[in-house]
Order: sequence, then C-alpha cells, then structure tokens
Amino acid sequence: MAHKHGRERIQFVNAEDKQEFSKFPTKAGRRSLSRSISQSSTDSYSSAASYTDSSDDETTPREKTQTNSRGSNDFCVKNIKQAEFGRREIEIAEQDMSALISLRKRAQGEKPLAGAKIVGCTHITAQTAVLIETLVALGAQCRWTACNIYSTQNEVAAALAETGVPVFAWKGESEDDFWWCIDRCVTSDGWQANMILDDGGDLTHWVYKKYPSTFKKVRGIVEESVTGVHRLYQLSKAGKLCVPAMNVNDSVTKQKFDNLYCCRESILDGLKRTTDIMFGGKQVVVCGYGEVGKGCCTALKALGAIVCITEIDPICALQACMDGFRVVKLSEVIRQMDVVITCTGNKNVVSREQLDRMKNGCIVCNMGHSNTEIDVASLRSPELTWERVRSQVDHIIWPDGKRVVLLAEGRLLNLSCSTVPTFVLSITATTQALALIELFNAPEGRYKQDVYLLPKKMDEYVASLHLPNFDAHLTELTDEQAKYMGLNKNGPFKPNYYRY
Repeated sequence: MAHKHGRERIQFVNAEDKQEFSKFPTKAGRRSLSRSISQSSTDSYSSAASYTDSSDDETTPREKTQTNSRGSNDFCVKNIKQAEFGRREIEIAEQDMSALISLRKRAQGEKPLAGAKIVGCTHITAQTAVLIETLVALGAQCRWTACNIYSTQNEVAAALAETGVPVFAWKGESEDDFWWCIDRCVTSDGWQANMILDDGGDLTHWVYKKYPSTFKKVRGIVEESVTGVHRLYQLSKAGKLCVPAMNVNDSVTKQKFDNLYCCRESILDGLKRTTDIMFGGKQVVVCGYGEVGKGCCTALKALGAIVCITEIDPICALQACMDGFRVVKLSEVIRQMDVVITCTGNKNVVSREQLDRMKNGCIVCNMGHSNTEIDVASLRSPELTWERVRSQVDHIIWPDGKRVVLLAEGRLLNLSCSTVPTFVLSITATTQALALIELFNAPEGRYKQDVYLLPKKMDEYVASLHLPNFDAHLTELTDEQAKYMGLNKNGPFKPNYYRY
C-alpha cells in the first residue's frame, strides 16, 4: 500500500532485521552489501555462506592467523572455518569422477608417487581437490596454489588446508598476492619440490627464475594449458629447459575432451550467470576455431546465436566454413557484434582501437587461459570510467556514454564466473596423474631435457577408465583382425600421427 508521501515504508519484522539493515547506512556500506549479494551469485557456495563471510571481505588472508584442527598454520586461505562446507563440495565432485577414484583405489597399495614432492599451480576447485587427494593417496606430498586470481573456490581451499595440504589461494587475489602465494608454495623449511604440475606456466617460470637450484633438481614438469606449453617449448628452444616436461594439453584425452566438451557446456553458463543474456538472434564473434572455439560455437549456434569466426590458420578456417560459420576479420564486423569471445591463447587479439569501435552494450570475454587476449591494460585510462556492477562484471564507460561489458577483467570466463562440468575434468585429472607417475618413475634416460606427449597407450587407458560410466562395451579384435591391421590386440590402436 502506498505511503501518504508517495513512498512505501520499510517494515522491519523484528529488531534483528532492523539492526541488520542499519549496518549499511552509508553509500560505501550499500556498495559492500550489493557486492556481497552479487558475489554470492557467482561463488560456488550458497549465498548464506558468502554473506556471513562478507564481514571480513576487506581483510586480506595474508594478515590473518589461522590454524587447522591439526594445529598447522602452513597455509593461507580465505576462511579455514569453511572446511566442512568444502568437504561436501569435494564429495559431490567425487561422484562424477569415478575413473580418478578408480585409479586411486587401484594404485594406492603400491604408492607409485612415494617420495614425490609435488608443487602445483592450477585452478583450485572441487575437481582439482579430488586430483590432489588422489596424488596424496598415491604417496605424494603436495603444496598447492592457484593459477587464476578468480577461480579458487574458497571453501575447497579450506577443506584441503584442513586435511593437511598446504594451500595458498583465495578468490579475488591481487597480482601481488598471486606471486606471493606461488612463492610460499615453492619455499618451505626442509621441503624441496621434485615435481611441478602447472597450468599456464607461471609456477614453472617462477621456480626457473627465482630458484634455479630447485629447478635443476626437478624430475619432471606436467603442463596442461596451451599458454604453458608454448612457454615450455620456448624454454626448450632456447636450451634452458634442464628437466623433462610432459605436454598434457595436446594429449588426446585433454584437448579433444576438456578443451572441446568442457567449453561447449561452460561458455553459456558463464555468460548467463554474469549478464543474463538471451542468445537467440545475437551477433557473436568467436576469435579462434581450435578445440575451445569449436566447443563455444557449437553451444552458441544451438541456442540461435548468429556466429562468425576469426582465424589465422587456413585449416581451422576451412573447418569453420564447413561447419556453417562465416570467417571474417574482427575489424570488419566489430561494430555489429553483441558478444566478442577470444579463444586463441595469443595477445591483443581484441585491441583498444576495436574496443573503441564496439557498439553500446557489447559483451567482451575470454575463454583462453591467459588474460592477454583482450587489451585490458589500455582500458585503464583516465578518459574511461570503470563501474563494477556485479562480481566479475565491469561496465567500461566511454566519454560519450557508451558502455562495454567486460567479464572477469579479461581472464578465463568459465572458471572465473561459473563452474565447469566435473566429468570432463575427471578425464584431464586422470591424464595429469598418469603423467606425473610416468615422469616420476621413468628410468634414467627415458626422458631427456625436452617436452614430450603422454604415450598413446596412457591416453587409451584414461579413456577406458571412463567408459563404465556409460555402460560402454569395447569390441575386441580377433587374432586375424589384429594381424591384418598390424596391431597389438591390447593397443595402442592408432599411430601417433592420428588426429581423431
């Protein structure tokens, strides 16, 4: 009912409500309230948990003293009290990672990673936690940090710290925090890493530059991203890679599953959660038609978006044409686009000049690992206004009032703004675990100071572990058929050059 002065009066049900409301009387207070509410929409735990945690939002975990139930303080997470919550998240993830759990059960008796001291830098999610706990069950000691300042699930980091894994990560780290966490992971009294599991190459390069003696003693590096693999090949080419490295990104079970199917499902999730966009009829340009681009385009096209592609590679461009997409130059179409998505692993794919030409309301985001694809640095200039409207959503406002919607400050959209499908991450995690086991146990001389692909037999083994989920039954070759094809009945079934 309207109040006599034309405004509705706020009715407080009880004193607690009134007190709760009066906590936010100032403009700054209202901002922090809206931030805590919007943050809860993208955090992986419930709004209640993130709301109660908002009281100390301004306190960096580096300034807190926290101890787990074992009395250890060798970790730095947002709030160790969320550990029980995080444990439930990990248990949920385990339900859809049965192949990794199966590997854990098969191998934990023989402890193939006994003596391995693994320092890891990946997205810290419930799925990664299942991998970390598998590595520990196989005998490894682990220290872990995050490869992305936005993708850590705080409650999962707390659960790992509670079980005794030193974790240094929280959602919303600063750039300085990011490197501090990596450094704390690498260095510890009497503990020296002998294996590296990396996603993006930041940890590898930090150890290489800051701790060269540790780097030389490492038995192997496992890397899972396009960006990180590129950096490893650069080190190798310069003759500076003094340890063997495994390129997991180009393993069939990573590239053809995680890169393709994970992005196919998570691109829509990330965009919906941040912008509530309707995809039907929207003009979208996807930069790059590799596996990530292919996954994104399939999903967008299915919901009625009008999708075009930019490509540098004639083979990928021809694939895009055959799949029914127009291949264009970004500068030719930028004015008409409603959404711009980068999937290249390159830098400055979307330049300031192109951002200047975008129409009002255009959404810009990145699905590649690094935050280099969109020239975000050029947007931090005096004539442009940044307005945070939701967690991970910024409106960049031009002097004439035009707004561009930038998601996750140009960082990885799906892991920064939403979640990713657990099952497909089980495939990648199993591949990573096997790569670590292979490098750690390899006899002297099998792997030299170079970058290697996982042996195909292991790719096939990872795939076979996941088939029971679908009640899938493989056909076996007869002796005659195996001889005719020149194959071993137990595989590998394809030559190394086969592209799937």
